[in-house]
Amino acid sequence: MKSTWKFYHNPQCSKCREALAWLETESIDFQAIEYIKNPLTVDELQALIKQLNIPMSALVRVKDPDFVSSPFDVNSAAEVALRLSEKPHLMERPVLQGQGRATVGRPLENMKALIKS
Repeated sequence: MKSTWKFYHNPQCSKCREALAWLETESIDFQAIEYIKNPLTVDELQALIKQLNIPMSALVRVKDPDFVSSPFDVNSAAEVALRLSEKPHLMERPVLQGQGRATVGRPLENMKALIKS
């Protein structure tokens, strides 16, 4: 059986651990994906971007030194998808995707609202 939600996370991130604990406590059906070990493809990222309920630019870690040293257009879906497929650590985390919708879980309330909507 396919999980209802995909939860993209980095286990080293405290916000990801907090969101993971909440998903488990609420008994949400989800598939946990360590996106740095298993990067999303350009096509997967383009689908994710189309489903975001927040600005696409919120998907990019713009304060990361790699972004600062080599910025790109965070308002271009094609550019964001390409760059995040090449450098997955630049993707903001955690991300919850499912039922044709997606959000960045910063703050956690974004994920709660997405699941309840």
